[in-house]
Amino acid sequence: MLGEPEYNMNELFAQLGLESSDEAIDKFIANNQLAKEEKLTESDIWNDNQRMFLQEEWSKDAVWVETIDELNVRLHPDA
Repeated sequence: MLGEPEYNMNELFAQLGLESSDEAIDKFIANNQLAKEEKLTESDIWNDNQRMFLQEEWSKDAVWVETIDELNVRLHPDA
């Protein structure tokens, strides 16, 4: 029997089709800092499928929303 999936940053990056090691996530975040006024889901760092996933999960207040919020905070250090 499989346990409940984990909704953490590593799993979110895997879900987005990105390298999901801690080091790769830290590097992605460091290399893709967003301007204060730039919305996470409107950034050009995502392809269409990634953007759609983030928008849908955010709008539905789905299971990923807390992790997406954490990513948003980490990509907006000056906010």
